[in-house]
Amino acid sequence: MEGWDSSTKSALTQIPLLSTRAGPRDGAAWTQRLKEEYRALIAYTTMNKSRDNDWFRISAANPEGTHWTGTCWYVHNLRRYEFQLQFDIPVTYPATAPELELPQLDGKTHKMYRGGKICLTVHFKPLWAKNCPRFGIAHALCLGLAPWLAAEVPILVDSGVVKHKDDEPSSSES
Repeated sequence: MEGWDSSTKSALTQIPLLSTRAGPRDGAAWTQRLKEEYRALIAYTTMNKSRDNDWFRISAANPEGTHWTGTCWYVHNLRRYEFQLQFDIPVTYPATAPELELPQLDGKTHKMYRGGKICLTVHFKPLWAKNCPRFGIAHALCLGLAPWLAAEVPILVDSGVVKHKDDEPSSSES
């Protein structure tokens, strides 16, 4: 955690670490891992709300907990920019981190792969590998998506690539 800002360190230390090394194909062990994932997500969400730093909503989109959907947002110049968020849990999870997708931003920045998958390879993937299986979905959001949004959204907005929903012409004006 050397070189990290104090708020990131504080947030990370309050997200519970996970212990079950199980992926979607591991039956009962996967169920246990999902319980740990939910506990960590609840702790992270609760902490964010207590700090008035609420920035995402997410839930499993299927009973197996292998597909997740939700929204995330970033406030820039006092305006909230909201994006759809989705990802699948890889079969090699937790050895492989999930690839977080923001489909609305697909093709709008170089720090993204096809399908709207955000680039996490250089900074986040080595950290994930080092902390497997202790890191989970909440850690991916905290150390992957949050810094990506903070780095990319202001650039996309300032360059005019992303527009605020209030600046978009409505269908009745067309």
